[in-house]
Amino acid sequence: MGNASSMLTQYDIEEVQEHCHKLFSLQEIVSLYQRFCQLDRNAKGFISADEFLSVPEFAMNPLSQRLLKMVDGLNFKDFVAFLSAFSAKASVQQKIQLIFKVYDSDGNGKVSFNDILEVLRDLSGSFISDNQREQVLTQLLKEAGYLRDSYLMLDDFIKKLKSNLCSTATTAHCLLQWQTLLEETCKRKRSFWIA
Repeated sequence: MGNASSMLTQYDIEEVQEHCHKLFSLQEIVSLYQRFCQLDRNAKGFISADEFLSVPEFAMNPLSQRLLKMVDGLNFKDFVAFLSAFSAKASVQQKIQLIFKVYDSDGNGKVSFNDILEVLRDLSGSFISDNQREQVLTQLLKEAGYLRDSYLMLDDFIKKLKSNLCSTATTAHCLLQWQTLLEETCKRKRSFWIA
């Protein structure tokens, strides 16, 4: 199995496979373990936020700081469970649950107007002003039947994204669709571009 994977027993691999709901094959788990060992430079048994930032694709992601809160200190089993939402075999619901966690930055189980606004700020940068983002988001929520002071619970979040955005998408694609929806709304409603 190679140096990094030699510490994994068949039982360990099967246990991790069960933990991730069999979304990864045995060989994929061995490969993930090798990658985990590369990232865990000090062989502590967990990966720190700094070690995650050594992955260029992760460091360049506009949502990396939000994702870091979710991954800092993960052991191998939890590392695989986290990555399982990115698997092509993961259900739309599993992908949306990850997106919900990205939006729910304080971990209170609710996504507020400000939570969504912060994600949109991370995704769009200085492309549009805070005031424009607020106006667009207020309109989007109104069109979806929510008020500015409403909270989206996980079930609501799943229902809205499943029905409107994520029928066949990967997690990253769902996030891109959400951003695209914002941009399309901005284009449709040109008045939002005016401060």
